[in-house]
Amino acid sequence: MDIQLEKLELIKLLAETENPSIIKAVKKIFQKEKKDFWDELTDEQKEAIEEGLDDFRHGRVVSYEEMKKEFGLL
Repeated sequence: MDIQLEKLELIKLLAETENPSIIKAVKKIFQKEKKDFWDELTDEQKEAIEEGLDDFRHGRVVSYEEMKKEFGLL
């Protein structure tokens, strides 16, 4: 089915419902989808990402090929 038709069908169903639990459930789905993955990370994960970004910004990086050589994967 065409996505636009599905949207219209959902709009119609929402407009016609008097069931507050259905409306709450739909709202909950949209709110969950809006969450930023960053908020789901632990402090340790956030710190590791920030360190990696800092290394990248300051040129402290190696190529994938160099990494493979270093670990004997070539």
